[in-house]
Amino acid sequence: MGKVMNTADNQQNVAAVVVTFNRLAKLKKVLASLEAQTCLPKTLIIVDNASTDGTADYLDEYQNAFPLEGRMDLRIVTLPENVGGAGGFSTGMREGYRIGADYVWIFDDDGYPEQDALEKLLQGYEHATEALSPDIPFACSLIKYIDGTISEMNNPVPTWDWGRLRALGLRDLVLVNQASFVSVLIPRWVMEAYGLPYKEYFIWFDDAEYTMRIAGDCPGVQVLDSVVVHDMGDNIGVNFSMINKQNAWKFAYGIRNQGSYRLHHKSLAHYCIFCFQVWHSMRIGRVDKKLRWQMYAKLVEAIRFNPSIDYPQL
Repeated sequence: MGKVMNTADNQQNVAAVVVTFNRLAKLKKVLASLEAQTCLPKTLIIVDNASTDGTADYLDEYQNAFPLEGRMDLRIVTLPENVGGAGGFSTGMREGYRIGADYVWIFDDDGYPEQDALEKLLQGYEHATEALSPDIPFACSLIKYIDGTISEMNNPVPTWDWGRLRALGLRDLVLVNQASFVSVLIPRWVMEAYGLPYKEYFIWFDDAEYTMRIAGDCPGVQVLDSVVVHDMGDNIGVNFSMINKQNAWKFAYGIRNQGSYRLHHKSLAHYCIFCFQVWHSMRIGRVDKKLRWQMYAKLVEAIRFNPSIDYPQL
């Protein structure tokens, strides 16, 4: 298994994939950040998840007056219905593969990459593969909150030997097994070998499952000097004690998806432990009983929920 090596050109064959849904104001900031990159992607793919806030009209205008015409290709994919972040990323990655991109660089519509984010990400990935293995499956950025602190929701999970590259003098590289989709660079060969994210997940845990899947044989790498600002709401982590009427719909997907992963890709014991964690956390957090039963139903649903991997080359 090999990887596509970088060239000396300042523009790599990278397809930047942005998935958006009803965040037009933030999407405009994302696009401005992309336009300012010191290393421009070859292609920008915008996946509109059937937005209803005027995004489609704006993207029509943006395409007609694309400021980087001749320097970067623009492809807009408008979906007929909202298929969630998972479905959007799967669609965008498949499109990147279809057009022949060597890498896809995926991130959400509220992540603003600093000017050299892609340049540093590519450099870090190349240094890591040269120093460690050509089979490193992804590189992710350091994600900060809008106030400059670390983004609590987007910390990758380091390996036990996370400092291996640092010990070799590559001080800005950390080995990781899991990352979020706020900023991840994925080579073409990875999509061929491991497929695409589960589109059926809709939202939550799709990024964790996918990065763990592709890191099964070799860890990924976090590039600490590639920085993306995540303009989310409150900068707090999430756990099952926080379930309320407003966020229960998201937790429902997360519990179903993670339960399915634990059962079908780990073991029955892992699934049972997860069920206990959900029960215990909701009890400690005094989650409303009606919402608790909704989450228990999702744990049951996870037993039959086991999507198959899609491969872009098929």
